Amino acid sequence: MAATAITQAHGQLRLHSRTTSPSLPSKLTQFPTSLKCGSHGLSKPGALRGAPLVRSAVEHTSSPSPTVGIQAEELIPYTPGPLDDVFLKIFRGKMSEEVGWDSSKPGYDGLVDIAKRLLLQYRSGEETERATVRVLRSLFPSWLLPLYKQLVAPLGDGKYSAMLCAQVTLATCQWLMGKCTINEVELADGSKIPSGVRVQKCKYLDETKCAGICIHTCKLPTQAFMYGDMGVRLLMEPNYEDFSCQFNFGVDPPPAAEDPALKTPCLAVCPTAASRGSIRGVPTEPQCPQVAANI
Repeated sequence: MAATAITQAHGQLRLHSRTTSPSLPSKLTQFPTSLKCGSHGLSKPGALRGAPLVRSAVEHTSSPSPTVGIQAEELIPYTPGPLDDVFLKIFRGKMSEEVGWDSSKPGYDGLVDIAKRLLLQYRSGEETERATVRVLRSLFPSWLLPLYKQLVAPLGDGKYSAMLCAQVTLATCQWLMGKCTINEVELADGSKIPSGVRVQKCKYLDETKCAGICIHTCKLPTQAFMYGDMGVRLLMEPNYEDFSCQFNFGVDPPPAAEDPALKTPCLAVCPTAASRGSIRGVPTEPQCPQVAANI
């Protein structure tokens, strides 16, 4: 039996677990803690920045992969539902339309290729984020988002809308992210409501293995879309050690300089960096030059 609790430290949720089984060897439970800092992020809810792409320095280390070792919580596999293939097909189609290209790979693998292409197609984080926001908008009827923002988002000081968004995320996005659960979130007024979604281990991050793709095609554009188009505040907190993620609907994201997610080092030798040369016609480099310029 394992007891698991979530606490908050330095603006980021941490997962702690106690178990009656023998403790793991130290080499499997210790991870590098040094981070190289950047200066990227949203300056206010819903704002899109013109800062360069966030890609962190490659760490040459013998430490284990971040997907191995931090397994204090037993991973529960997600069982696909009957509509998941439909959701994947629609989302992939919208991504492909935005990029103007499609992968020859089927299913989710092809979606990952398109996400990488989307990141590499633009020369700034702002452009990538704007493109992703356009994709998210295209998933809804044109009349729905303004109506939701005007009529639903203000109800109960935004609390009802935040809880509704958490439930919709749980119902429609597990095919993309993996197993999710609803949890409580503390709002600015001190109240707690079930408007949080905890992603046990994000499939999107695990498959792309790129912090830049996570930040610029998921975290920042999703936060911007939710507030700008739907009137719902959202803070997303990816954990680059165990690949979990916490969605906090109803919570403002912090200033860019205070957001830990925007200061992460590379997860490994980034495959995106290796493919920059073939797409842009520049020499392949082990590290994104825009990262080196902003360390």
